[in-house]
Amino acid sequence: MKNIIELQVKVFLLKDINLENTSQEICKIIDNALTKSEIYTKFHNENKFKNYSFNMLYPLEKDKVYKKENIYTFIIRTVDNNLSEYFMKELKNQYTDEIKVLTVSKKIIPIKHIESIHTITPIVSKFDKGYWKQHSTIDVLEKRITENLIKKYNNFYDEKIDEDFELFTAMSIVNKKPISTKYKDISLLGDKINFRVADNEKAQEIINFALGVGVGEMNSRGLGFINYRWL
Repeated sequence: MKNIIELQVKVFLLKDINLENTSQEICKIIDNALTKSEIYTKFHNENKFKNYSFNMLYPLEKDKVYKKENIYTFIIRTVDNNLSEYFMKELKNQYTDEIKVLTVSKKIIPIKHIESIHTITPIVSKFDKGYWKQHSTIDVLEKRITENLIKKYNNFYDEKIDEDFELFTAMSIVNKKPISTKYKDISLLGDKINFRVADNEKAQEIINFALGVGVGEMNSRGLGFINYRWL
């Protein structure tokens, strides 16, 4: 099992940023870093799993506006050691019109038995018919999330695991209405979700992996970042 690497990125704001625009602004900083290298420019442009996820700026402001000239932090997690080393080197030199990176620090999240996970940023699953509640059930959503996680795991480790195991024992939607996140010129609808994790070996391995790569889709755009509760 690969280490889950967590990078804490401390930033200084050059302009106010509304909460709903935060993911896009963090993406700009990360994308700037990736395009400093020919290899990672190709990586950034390819349609494939990126194997990293990130959260929002914190501390959160009560009025949902991050303030100019204040210092905040966001976290990037990944299972890709080479990518983490690249970010350690390149991110600390990055800035946009809105954000300047001050420092980047690194820690390893130990592999432990996980009792439950919960989303910090909304989970999005892109069904052909749109937001899942308009046409489907929570069981279908859980199946989609599970299959997506297994695909990421198989892709990263270049294997095909036996899928006959229980991953979650319970799943509950936290929000009453879908949560909208801006992406380019559209708004994506997602959910904050709590999961209880099965205690079998494969489920624990997959969920520890998920701490780095995120849950659901578009994790490298700031969606599906999760936190965890150890047993």
